[in-house]
Amino acid sequence: MRTATYFFIFLNLSLAVFEEPAVYPLPFLVTSLAEVVCLLVFFGRLTHFAKVTPRNVFWKDTKNICIMVAILLSLTDLAIYGVLRIYNVRSIRWSRIVRPIFLINFAESRQIRRAFRSIRNTLPEITYVFLLFMFSLLMFSLMALKLFGERNLQTAEGLPYFRNYLEIVFDLYVLVTTANSPDVMMPAFDFSSWYALFFIAFVIVNTYIFMSLFLAVVYNNYKKHLKVMFGGVTCD
Repeated sequence: MRTATYFFIFLNLSLAVFEEPAVYPLPFLVTSLAEVVCLLVFFGRLTHFAKVTPRNVFWKDTKNICIMVAILLSLTDLAIYGVLRIYNVRSIRWSRIVRPIFLINFAESRQIRRAFRSIRNTLPEITYVFLLFMFSLLMFSLMALKLFGERNLQTAEGLPYFRNYLEIVFDLYVLVTTANSPDVMMPAFDFSSWYALFFIAFVIVNTYIFMSLFLAVVYNNYKKHLKVMFGGVTCD
């Protein structure tokens, strides 16, 4: 039963690869039938839990309620999407975001649930570091707007360079990962090589200091909560 449950959970999550917009598109009838089969299996597994569990215990377990709600939402979304498709009305499958609920809430997924709970408990403790990082990013973006916004610089594609604040925030956010380095600074560097100091300072502060600090806080808090859970302090 555990193997079958994992198989259908994997199949249900894999449908996103074949549904529109798809990497490998399949006919809607094929993906919808596969999803209905998965939901029937999940409902059957839930019914099995209900048969072997006292009624007051079953209905007090939030995991069972989450699975039931996810099944109802998925079926409702599938029916609405199918009707709209018949009338050639373009829509999206919004219920895809509830599919990981099946992976987390079945009894077989105890270890995954513990890891998820540890991540959830870690989030409040990293909020302050994340806010500091965002404050630094916003301040550097404002500095970039003041430095380059009025110099009528252009990118290699001929687009305005660092004249829109939100676009600057996004470009510098990408620069934290160094994915757009050094392309993002070349228009400013071509204008004056001294402007490279701005981007060097940004990378040092945000990539090497804040990202290292952020990852250290995430790792330490996650390890702490995971150790507490596997130590038996919290119950499943």
